[in-house]
Amino acid sequence: MKHLPKHLRPRWRYLGVGIETWPDATIGRRDFQRALWYAAGNLLGDPGSADADLSVLSFTFDETTGEGEAVVRIRRGHVSTARAAIACVSTIEDQQVGIHVRGISGTVRACEERYMGRAGGPAEQRDVAFEGADRPAVVRGDAVDVSTGSGHVGATRLDLE
Repeated sequence: MKHLPKHLRPRWRYLGVGIETWPDATIGRRDFQRALWYAAGNLLGDPGSADADLSVLSFTFDETTGEGEAVVRIRRGHVSTARAAIACVSTIEDQQVGIHVRGISGTVRACEERYMGRAGGPAEQRDVAFEGADRPAVVRGDAVDVSTGSGHVGATRLDLE
């Protein structure tokens, strides 16, 4: 089968996406891809979702810190609609997530060099004083995720003093 001429080939843009959730959440690449397709389908409809063609090219997620990142490929003229669809993702497999677009690039290599590997930094697990008791927590910079009996509570260092 012959290749299409260069002027007829589809043009792509690549989004660097950051993912943040509670420390004990487990999210896989397939789950993230399914959530993107579902959000795009609900927001843009089937034709708009097919035009944007959101595809996850690379995905990493650290379960101990609850942070991850992905490179999402989209068609060139659909950047704003793809960003809107990504912003609509709030849960993945019943796990609450926060997703933000770090940046847009014209090549995969440039996207990885500019926007990947910039997670929130090293995470530290330790016990903190919260609600009058010592509780296990994951500390990332100024953000603290305190483990309680019913789940996690997001706090800052000022909340713990």
